[in-house]
Amino acid sequence: MIRTSVAGALADRRRLPTALRAVLGYYADTGIFDYGSLSLKSEVDDRTEAMVADVNARVEEALAEEFGHPVSFDYDTKLILPAQLTLGYVYRSARQQAPGDPVTDSIADGVPDVDEAALEQGPAQSLSPREMVVRAEQMTRLSIEALIDGDMRDAINDDEFEDFEVDFDADEDDLRRVAETAQGALQSHLDGLLEAMPPVVEEAYQWAVDYSEAHQDRDDYFRELMTDAEAGDEDAIEAIRSEYKFADYEEDPPTFADREKALPYSKTQYARVGVLYDGMLDLYRLAGLDIEPAFAKSIVLAIIGAQIWLDDVDDYDDDRREGQLTPVTAEYLLAPDAEAGYRHVLDITEQYLDLAGEYATDADSPLTGIAAEYIYRSGEPDVLPGSF
Repeated sequence: MIRTSVAGALADRRRLPTALRAVLGYYADTGIFDYGSLSLKSEVDDRTEAMVADVNARVEEALAEEFGHPVSFDYDTKLILPAQLTLGYVYRSARQQAPGDPVTDSIADGVPDVDEAALEQGPAQSLSPREMVVRAEQMTRLSIEALIDGDMRDAINDDEFEDFEVDFDADEDDLRRVAETAQGALQSHLDGLLEAMPPVVEEAYQWAVDYSEAHQDRDDYFRELMTDAEAGDEDAIEAIRSEYKFADYEEDPPTFADREKALPYSKTQYARVGVLYDGMLDLYRLAGLDIEPAFAKSIVLAIIGAQIWLDDVDDYDDDRREGQLTPVTAEYLLAPDAEAGYRHVLDITEQYLDLAGEYATDADSPLTGIAAEYIYRSGEPDVLPGSF
């Protein structure tokens, strides 16, 4: 008890590195200090960075052909964290089952075998620890490329090109060419991979994309509600509460049960970002890997929490000015004053990230629990009104 109390006090010291504070915070909350998770994180980071480098190399080949000269390319995205955590989850499970280390120096590539009935019936076979690692690495490569491709699509649709980094002096038109060429190269490669696998893989991936795009199609409607609410329209404010904050699910999400569905903004944020990672986890299941429901819940809850706490908090001023409805801008419209709005944002974030940590512990995935803690301790809520 004394140790966990000391760890909690140290975790609150902002002068310490955020990663260390996250480890201490998770230990303070759970009593679990898993030193192996620290080395596992470093290992997963190195291996997924190599996978991202392969993606960038593919893009650089396309850019060299497009521009007629060699181009160094990088793309700044935070969206691959769930794929990294899933790879770490499988590594940990495989090592617990193996007499030696099933993770070798080389990183598997190619197309994984697919168990077409896995989503309905669960994994049909018992994989060896080494085969678990191979299939997880293959599916992580596919997932990372798909996540980057999806993020690039959104950036192009929003005319946002600042995350496309090249080593020449590029104007706005050049960056658009870079973005469209990069995304086209990834889409072409992904299409080839999906064609080499049974249709059920593309169907699972496309289901998640379609679900998310159906929510995006309502963006103009939500913008109108926000504009009306800003003008004091009580009907619009009530619509935000009932249709955005506490919207009902038309169909039960695969991962969430009643507890998760009851969270504020659950339906809209699941459709906004969560479903894409549900779809990602289905790809691992189709590769014959056993992904526990508790782990899936922790991943989806953590990514929704990160979206609210990191992106929506940081973008509050821009979103309010541009009429973009998010859980953060919504709370300031629904709350009686700025101080209450600030408290509500903190409370909602903590509900998501605390539950993510709880499910990570249930799934024996300390790395995911530490990640949820890291997300929370990386936030900068002081930028919000009512924080002082």
